[in-house]
Formats: sequence, C-alpha cells, structure tokens
Amino acid sequence: MPYFYVSPATLLLVLLMLFPMVMVLKYSLMDGAIMKKDAAFAGLQNYMTIFENPVFWQSVVQTLYFTIMSVIFHFIIGLAFALLLNTNRVDPLIRSILRVLFILPWLFTAVIIAIIWRLLLDPNGVVNSVLMALHIINFKVEWFSSTRTAIHALTFANIWAGYPLYMVSLLAGLQGISKELYEAAGIDGANELQKFWYITIPQLMPIIISIALLDFIWTMQVFPLVWMTTGGGPIYSTEVLSTFTYKLAFSQYEFSLASASAMIILIISMSVTYFYIKHQQRR
Repeated sequence: MPYFYVSPATLLLVLLMLFPMVMVLKYSLMDGAIMKKDAAFAGLQNYMTIFENPVFWQSVVQTLYFTIMSVIFHFIIGLAFALLLNTNRVDPLIRSILRVLFILPWLFTAVIIAIIWRLLLDPNGVVNSVLMALHIINFKVEWFSSTRTAIHALTFANIWAGYPLYMVSLLAGLQGISKELYEAAGIDGANELQKFWYITIPQLMPIIISIALLDFIWTMQVFPLVWMTTGGGPIYSTEVLSTFTYKLAFSQYEFSLASASAMIILIISMSVTYFYIKHQQRR
C-alpha cells in the first residue's frame, strides 16, 4: 500500500528526470544524435572531443571562479546581514525595514536581475556616474563588454542576487542559539569576538556547510543570468559550462557533444551532492 501511494510521484519523477537523463547519456555516446537518422555508436569519442576543446577548459575555470567567489561572498554578506538583523542594538522598526530591503534580491527573477544590472553597469549607467563623481575612475568602463571586467561584473551581480538565502537561513540559526551560552561565556570573561568565534560559528556550522554545498551546486549551473547579460562573451570571457553546453546544442547543433558536456556537468554536480548527503547523514 505505501508503494501504491508514492507511485504517481515516482512515475512523474521517472518521466521528467530519470528518462531525460538516460536519453542524454545515450546521445553522448552516439555520433550525430538527433541530426542523423541512423546515428552510430561513438563510445567516448564525444567526451574526448570535449576535453580537447580549449573553450571547454576555459569555461571550467570561469565556472569555478564564478561559483567559488559567489559562495564565499554569499556567506560573508549573508552572515553580516543576519547578525545585523539579530542584534538588539538596532531599533526593531529599523530592523524590520532592513529585513524588507535585504530580502528584495530574492524576489526578482533571473531575467529581471539581468536587466537591472545591465542598466546599472551600462557605460552611461548609474555605477559609472557614481564612480566618476567620486573620482574613482576617469572614464566610462564597459563592465559587461570588456574581457577584463565582464566575469567580475557577472559574479558581482550573482552575489547580489544570491545572498538572501544565506541571510534567512543564518538568521534562523542565530535565533535558535541559546542565550545561556553567551551568558556563560561572558561570566568566564569572553569578549564579543571570542563569543562569535567559539559559540556563534560552531553553532551555525551545520547550516553553513549545508547551504554552501547546495549553493555550489545551484551556482555552477546558473544559465539565465549569464545568458541575459553577456551570453558567454565577449570572446568567451564569461563562458561557463551551462552556456558552453547550450551553444553546442542550439547554436552549433552538436547535440552529441552537448550531451557529453551535460553529462560532465551532472558528474560534477553529483560529486558535490555526495558530500552534501554524507554531511546530512552525519547530522
């Protein structure tokens, strides 16, 4: 009877996830999948072709930079805002207003976020105007059009969009820490920095690890923000694994190569997922 009740969800899962994954795996082992009526078995040739492509390795490096920097600054900003919203030193009304302002990036879709940052980082946009008014720069920077700044601007936009997840999760964790721990530490002579390092961080560590691993998996597969801002350019300077795979499939119509690239992304994601599951089991 229990299996009968879960069978609809299981069937839906198989149709929407498992079946497409098996088909992508099949395509990755074929020569000219979809495009050829009688596509032949190619073995691992598509994977070898992907590994020999310099753009693939460039996209791997840029994906890791984009992902790691996003995760680090998501945590730093999220923790800082969570501490600010949890402290009693700030007026409750101000905390309520700040809570609304800090959560705003989470309400926007990736398309809206892309449009906002394209406008802000336009050569004639607000960011350049402010920086020039403060005499930090003396020319209009092409943030998304320069090979030197595009990946950094893209990463900054993603950091802004993703920190609320950490903020909300860590704020919940902070509110769950017993105040008796801080009182006992104060009696023993601990200062605020010591309380933070030896009480707050250890108490939040399970949440931090869980959110960081999930964030790594999600950020590594980000597509809409990259595609709507730079499209992987200029000259592959913001090419990430998701845009690299998309272009193989829908620009070059190399569906077998795109499938092989997608399977590589899946393997990397599953590797991180393994550590996430092991961490959850230890908890």
